[in-house]
Amino acid sequence: MSESVYEPNELEGRWQKLWHEIGLDETKSQKPGQKSFYALSMFPYPSGSLHMGHVRNYVITDVIARLHRMKGDAVLHPMGWDAFGLPAENAAIERRIDPSVWTKKNISEMKKQLKRLGLCIDWSKELTTCDVEYYKWTQYLFLILFKAGLAYQKEAEVNWDPVDKTVLANEQVDSEGNSWRSGAKVEKKQLKQWFLSITTYADELLKDLNGLKNWPERVKTMQENWIGRSYGSDFDFNVDGFPGKKITIFTTRPDTLFGVSYIVLAPDHPLVKDIADKAKKIDLEKFIVEVNKKSSHERMSEDSPKMGISIGASAINPANGESVPIWIADYVLKDYGSGAVMGVPAHDNRDYIFASKYNLPIKSVIKRYNNEDSQLLPWVGEGLLINSGPFTGLTSEEAKEKITSYALSNGWGSQKIEYRLRDWLISRQRYWGCPIPIINCIDCGPVEVSFKDLPVKLPDLEDIDNSKNSSLSTNIGWQKTICPKCGKDAKRETDTMDTFICSSWYFLRFADPNNKEQPFTQDKIDKWLPVNQYVGGVEHAILHLLYSRFLTKALNKQGLINIKEPFDRLLTQGMVKALTYKNPKTGKYINANNVSDIESPIDPKTGDKLEKFYEKMSKSKYNGIDPGIVIDKYGADTARLFILFKAPPEKDLEWEDTDVEGQFRFIQRLWKLIETYLEKHDLSSDKPPIDLLKGKNNDLGINKDEQNLRRLYHLAIKEITDDLEGDLQLNTAISELMKLANSISESAGKVGKVISHESLSVLVRLIAPFAPHIAEEFWLQIGGKDSVHKGKWPVYDNDALIKQSYELVIQIKGKVRGRLEVATSTTKEELEQIAINSEVSKKWLDGVLPSKVIVVPGKLVNLVP
Repeated sequence: MSESVYEPNELEGRWQKLWHEIGLDETKSQKPGQKSFYALSMFPYPSGSLHMGHVRNYVITDVIARLHRMKGDAVLHPMGWDAFGLPAENAAIERRIDPSVWTKKNISEMKKQLKRLGLCIDWSKELTTCDVEYYKWTQYLFLILFKAGLAYQKEAEVNWDPVDKTVLANEQVDSEGNSWRSGAKVEKKQLKQWFLSITTYADELLKDLNGLKNWPERVKTMQENWIGRSYGSDFDFNVDGFPGKKITIFTTRPDTLFGVSYIVLAPDHPLVKDIADKAKKIDLEKFIVEVNKKSSHERMSEDSPKMGISIGASAINPANGESVPIWIADYVLKDYGSGAVMGVPAHDNRDYIFASKYNLPIKSVIKRYNNEDSQLLPWVGEGLLINSGPFTGLTSEEAKEKITSYALSNGWGSQKIEYRLRDWLISRQRYWGCPIPIINCIDCGPVEVSFKDLPVKLPDLEDIDNSKNSSLSTNIGWQKTICPKCGKDAKRETDTMDTFICSSWYFLRFADPNNKEQPFTQDKIDKWLPVNQYVGGVEHAILHLLYSRFLTKALNKQGLINIKEPFDRLLTQGMVKALTYKNPKTGKYINANNVSDIESPIDPKTGDKLEKFYEKMSKSKYNGIDPGIVIDKYGADTARLFILFKAPPEKDLEWEDTDVEGQFRFIQRLWKLIETYLEKHDLSSDKPPIDLLKGKNNDLGINKDEQNLRRLYHLAIKEITDDLEGDLQLNTAISELMKLANSISESAGKVGKVISHESLSVLVRLIAPFAPHIAEEFWLQIGGKDSVHKGKWPVYDNDALIKQSYELVIQIKGKVRGRLEVATSTTKEELEQIAINSEVSKKWLDGVLPSKVIVVPGKLVNLVP
C-alpha cells in the first residue's frame, strides 16, 4: 500500500475480477460432516434499474452468507429473476418489441449493477422464470396439482382490472378497491377461471405458523388474519312459502339466534331469483347493477355506507318459528361463507346501523353481566340471555353450546369452522406469463398436457401495438391442437398463470437448477432446504410467503419433497426513505433538485409552500437515489456500510448524504490505521494469525496495554458474532467494528508485533462480510496469501475477556479524590483497607479513620469522615 489515498473504484474492480477468475463465489461440494447454509433474498423483477431497496435487501443477505462461509459452512447463495408479468408486457408493447427482448435487456443491466456491490452470489445457479427451461417445470408442478385435484376450473365472479385487462386475485386488490399494479378501480366480472385449492391447507397453514419460531410476529399475525379461522355454527332457515328451499347461515354467535330480525343474502345469491317477489324485479336489478360497481373491499369495509333492499320474501327462524324478512345488501358476498348472514341489530354494530337505516326490528336477547338495567344498544359483548325461550338465563358461553346441540338434535344446525381464506385464482388474460398446460376439448373437457410434451411454449408475439390487449386468445393458430384423449380437434388453454406461481417454488429450483430431467431431486432439497435465511419486504407477507408455504405443503403431500415449510428464518427489512417534497395544494411531488431552499422549500413553479417529509424512495416522488452514482463516488463498500449501519435491518432507513460520507471517512481511517501499522511493523513477511492466542492474559507474558487490546478484540468478536447469529443487529455490529478500530489505533506504539498482528487479523476478518473489497486489500497487506473470505471467522476466548485488574475510584464524602489500580479478585474487605491506607485517604482525612466506608466492588470506595 505505497500510496495513502483510498481509490475505491480501482480497488473494487480489481478484486471483483480476481474473485470471478478463481470462482470464489461458486457453491462448493459439501464435505462429510460439513453444515450447509442456504441464504436467499427474494428475487427481483427485472425492471432494468437497481434501487436502494434492492441494495439493502441483497447486502443484508450477503453479510449472512459471507459469515457462514467463513465459519466453514457449505453456502448456497443464488440469484434469479421474477421475469413474467404485466410491467414487462406493457413496456414492450409501448416500445413495439417482444417482452423477452425487453426482459433480457433489463436483466443484463441489473446484473451489472448487482455485481458492482461485491455480492458473493453464485451466478452459475442463476435462473429466470420466463426461460423455457424454468417454466417447463412450473407447468410440470401445475400438472401435479391438477392430477391431485388441487388445480381446477370454475365460473366465478372475479376482480377485473380494466387498464391491464386481466383478472386479479383478492390479495392483489388494495383496501380502496384498486389494482395493486395499475391502480385502476377494479370491476366485477363472471368468468371461467383456474384456481388452486389453497383452502385445502387452510388449517395446516394456520397451525404451522406456531412452528415458525424465527419469523417476525407481525408477518405471522398478518397470515393468521388473512386465513381467518372462525368457530361457529350453521343454521338452516326455511324459506316461507317455498317448500324444500332453505338458507344456511354461518354465525360465530349462536347465542344471539333468538335476536334475528332479518336475513341478508348476497345480491348474486342463487336463491334470490327463485324466491324474490316478481313485482320487485326491476328495483332489484337496478340495485344489483349499483352493487357491482363496488369492489369487494369497498363492500366489506366497516366505514362504507351499507345499501340494501327487501326482496319481498321471508324465512322462518328455526329457534322460535318467527317469520323474518329477507333482504339483499352490498356488504354480503356470495363467496364468503354461504353468502348469507343473519341480522341481529341489538348485538352487532353493522346490523344495528343497517336496521336503524331501514327501520327493521331490533330485539335484545343478551344483557350485560355487570349492569342489568343498562341496555344501551348495540351490546356486542357476551352476557346473560334474555328473551331466548328455554335458553333464557344462560351465559353466552353456555348458550352457544346448548343452542347448537339443540339445533343438531333437531336437524337444523351443526358446528362449523369457517375460513376467510379463498382459493387462489391464478388465471390471467395476458400474454407474458407461463401458459397453463391444459387442452380444452368439447367432448372431454379440460385435459392435461402429457409430461413428455412439456413445455407448452409461448408463441412469438405477433401483433405488438399500443392496444394493451395482448392475450393468447388472439392467437388462433397457437390455440389449435388435438385432444390427447379422443384425438379430436381441440384448443389450448389461453389463460396464463399468475406470476406468483413462478415465485412460489423458485427457492426449490435453486437447489438443483441445471437438472434437465426433473424440477429438483429430493436429495438436493434435503441437503439445502428449508432456506436458512430468507430476506425480503414485509409487503410479501400474504401473497408470496403464503403461496410459497401452500405450494411447499402441497408438494410434500404429493411425495416430491420432505420439507413442510420453505423458510426457517425470515427477515423483513424496512423501507429506504428519502427526503421528499410535495405541494399540498396540487398534490404533486417536486424534484429535490428543483428546491433551492431546503429549510423553507417552495414550489418553483407556483410559489406554494411545500411539505417536507421522509417517504419511500420512488421515481414518481422524485426522491430516488441511484446506487450507481453512490458507488461511483464512494465505492460499494461505503454504500454497503451505510445501508447496514444507518438503522436496524427491520426498521425503515432514512437516507442522508452526510451519513454516507461518514462511512467513507471510516474506511479512510481504516486505511490510515493499516498504513500506520505497516510503517511500524514489517507484517508482510508473516501470515496473519488465524488461530488466536489462548489463555489468561497474565499467563501469556504480555504487558498491560497488550492485555487490554487483546481483551477488546476478543470482546468485539463476541459482540459481532452475537449480532450476526442472533436477532440480526447489523448496525450495532458495525458500531463494534468502529470501537475496535479506535482501540487498535489508540494502542499504536504501546503493543508489540504479536498482538498488533493478531488484532489486525481479527479486525480485517470481522470487516470482511460488511466491506468485502477493503477487507481483501487489508488482508493482502498484512500478509494474507489467500482470500480473506476463505479464512476462518475468529472465535473469542472467554479467558481473554476476563479483566485482571481495574481502576478503583476513591471518594471522600462522595467526591472523587483519586484512583487506584486493583486486582479484579480483590475482596470487599480488602478494598476497604486499600482505600483507608491509600495516599488519597492520608491527604484528605489527615490520618483520621473514616466514620463510614461505602464499598461498591468493581467501581468505588467512598470514605465518609
